[in-house]
Amino acid sequence: MKTPLRRHLIFLLPLLLLAACGYHNPYIYSGPERSIYVTHWQNRTSALQLDTKIFLSLTNWFQKSSSIKVTKEKATADLILAGEIISIQLPSLSYGPNNTTSQVKVTLTVRYILKEIKTDRIILEVPSETWTEDARVTRSGTATRDNEDLALTTIINDLSEKIYIKALSKLSQI
Repeated sequence: MKTPLRRHLIFLLPLLLLAACGYHNPYIYSGPERSIYVTHWQNRTSALQLDTKIFLSLTNWFQKSSSIKVTKEKATADLILAGEIISIQLPSLSYGPNNTTSQVKVTLTVRYILKEIKTDRIILEVPSETWTEDARVTRSGTATRDNEDLALTTIINDLSEKIYIKALSKLSQI
């Protein structure tokens, strides 16, 4: 009879320790339900559809939360997330031995702000943030458009995830 009890304790003890240690999943917001209005960011670059790609990525991330609802109406929203695409560099090169291209970097610089609409209180503000991702180089030493697009997609997803996690963290502190 003691064996089944010990087996249960072996499985329960780690769970209790994990719960007691204050572990917090950064992808979960457990505060009061809120609605967020995500704007299309100002695009100061010549890269077409970049603002739309960021908008869609941010919307997808915020839809992961059951307590935060993305709304298309600014008037019904509790929060507003706005941003600006400051610059994009496609590509910058670095050279390896024998003057061959060894690396191509895609660089995106943005700024963004999350505010409470009713109080005009700034919850999160980042005046400038630069993201860089390597694009694969072909044997001839050039980066293809597909490789640059893949690097940019990675940057946009990582940026959106970071904004989402930061926003959830700040909202949990309020």
